[in-house]
Amino acid sequence: MKRYTIAALALLAASAPLEAQQTAPANARPTNILAEPPDAPPPKNNPPGPYAVTIEANPGLPTHTIYRPTDLTPFKGDSTLPIVSWGNGACANAGRLFEVFLTQVASHGYFVISIGPKDAPLPAFASNRDRGESGERREPLPASKDHQLIDAIDWALKENERKESPYYQRLDSERIAVMGQSCGGLQTIAVSSDPRIKTSVLWNSGTFPSGADSLATRLSSAKKEDLAKLHAPIAYFIGGPTDIAYPQAEDDFKKINQVPVFKGNINVGHGGTFRHPGAGWFGEVGVAWLDWQLKGDAKAAKYFVGKDCTLCTNPLWHVEKKGID
Repeated sequence: MKRYTIAALALLAASAPLEAQQTAPANARPTNILAEPPDAPPPKNNPPGPYAVTIEANPGLPTHTIYRPTDLTPFKGDSTLPIVSWGNGACANAGRLFEVFLTQVASHGYFVISIGPKDAPLPAFASNRDRGESGERREPLPASKDHQLIDAIDWALKENERKESPYYQRLDSERIAVMGQSCGGLQTIAVSSDPRIKTSVLWNSGTFPSGADSLATRLSSAKKEDLAKLHAPIAYFIGGPTDIAYPQAEDDFKKINQVPVFKGNINVGHGGTFRHPGAGWFGEVGVAWLDWQLKGDAKAAKYFVGKDCTLCTNPLWHVEKKGID
């Protein structure tokens, strides 16, 4: 497969009008730069959830990395773990690329499966070095594929039924989410028509129309027309007008009418807050969305429901929604 620049790997852009609530400054331009804008809000120190987390590889799914509560004994009967399948930004094949964020999600009682082996080298944009413990250079793996999000779900459901598995009857086959950042968000859209999926979440991402020629459309099969296949609630969390995915997400929101859709923007740029303590603002809203959609948590719902919802009344967030009271 061809190798591309990091800037190109992050590229997700198109055009759409800005919402009235968030008028972009005259000098604001969407960019794939991962650093936060100079006027970004202060970092939020987001506390972890109640469960210690284990990050592990499993020989039955060596292409992925698992984030899950260390102690699985509480998760049985009516308290099994919802499943979250994750796609990385840049369609990177590295299971620890979003370690802070995915650990935060798992600490709230989720079984998270990230595309990418646990010991895969991180892309250059995430690390100053890509050398193993031996000091020898390790080449990054080829870009991940859309179907790997479904591979993770298929494997987890089989493990839930396999009596010898440590996850036997610990996972909830009825509560499944797919999520991804940037190119991983495109992968999310590509598989969201799967009837087992109960919610989808896109981070710093949005789709392209059929026929668009860009790196993103070469890495993922997702296209604008796939939005019509959505059957479950979806959320977009975007980094504001300087996020290169901002125009695409705006356009996606306008086109989605058949399912509940929430869109929240905060001025943190394309890199989000994934590396802040507890993943910061993104960690907070991501867990809240999952808690509402997969666990029916009424407190979490208040982040999104009502004219006075938590994000609606927070001046740092700019919100639009459809099909959500």
